[in-house]
Amino acid sequence: MKRFVVLLVFVWSVTLSGAAYAAFPAIPAEKINPGFVYIGPIGDGGWTYMHEQGRLAMEKEFPGVKSTFVESIPEGPDAARVFETMIRNGSKVIFGTTFGYMDFVQEVAKKYPDTIFMHCSGYKDAPNVGTYFGRMYQARYLSGLVAGKMTKKNRIGYVGAHPIPEVIRGINAFTQGVRKANPEAEVQVIWIFSWLDPGKEKEAAKALIDSGVDILAMHADTGATPQAAEEAGIYVIGYNNDMSAYAPTKHLTAPIWDWGMVYKETIGQVIKGTWQPSHIWYGLKEGMVALAPYGKDVPDLVKALVDVEKAKIVSGEWDVFHGPVKDQSGEVKVPEGAAMTDGEMLSMNWFVEGVKGDIPK
Repeated sequence: MKRFVVLLVFVWSVTLSGAAYAAFPAIPAEKINPGFVYIGPIGDGGWTYMHEQGRLAMEKEFPGVKSTFVESIPEGPDAARVFETMIRNGSKVIFGTTFGYMDFVQEVAKKYPDTIFMHCSGYKDAPNVGTYFGRMYQARYLSGLVAGKMTKKNRIGYVGAHPIPEVIRGINAFTQGVRKANPEAEVQVIWIFSWLDPGKEKEAAKALIDSGVDILAMHADTGATPQAAEEAGIYVIGYNNDMSAYAPTKHLTAPIWDWGMVYKETIGQVIKGTWQPSHIWYGLKEGMVALAPYGKDVPDLVKALVDVEKAKIVSGEWDVFHGPVKDQSGEVKVPEGAAMTDGEMLSMNWFVEGVKGDIPK
């Protein structure tokens, strides 16, 4: 983990400074045939479902563009084979929608320099490879404000998929929101070491409920956590998508994605001949991340607090990891007047004050 984090900081310090890549020639809409490769099924109700909604939004925006997708492709060599099959079938643009495809994107992109690749959540670019992700930590912070105000026991549980910077950053941002609203509250983390395992996810959620938490939050790809919360009669913060269907009476809100804006932007650029590799990291301001509609039990005063904090972020006046920020031990990691850089946020490997749990090494 430590070597990975050091590498990530180095790579982002280089790539964010920007290698100058040329724009690709324009491709007519009817010849793009974009291919989408998904790690999960489109019916997972979470991560892959929202990418699929983004693909459909892109097709609606560009009726002349007909795309294809392949679902449930593991983060391994199978991904490379799927990329190559799509290219042989005429795809001029490939979207790889999970971090673990990164090296396979690079491998295939090198073999097919005339094909455009967009890799979700990665950090490696190339003359024909760009990356895209969103500042989900901003929406997680806002959802933490809601949880902090709604807890009665000051104990909130969090189901985490993998102990990687993306998930750690989200837990920390959520906890920053919780503590802003309620300085006495704590967030207990359980890792399940899987993106898509409803059984493990629900088991972890139940373990947190049994430990005495009265609100659940999550960073995993299914509706199992909201289901567990609904069954236990406690509130839940979803993720990826409005998960109120899984917890009709207990869903408070959820940090959600709009992948369609990236897919529409990318295909528009390809048609115009202006696409060139870049590192997209849009947030609340651009609308790539947001909060799902509130549940009926969320008071207007809580919504007003969220509106105030959101306005500060959107205006650029403040962001979630502006100092002072302390770690679990109480040590100041970001002093007053300072702010974490994008590279530091993207390589985060420590918990903020208020988180209970460990980061496996």
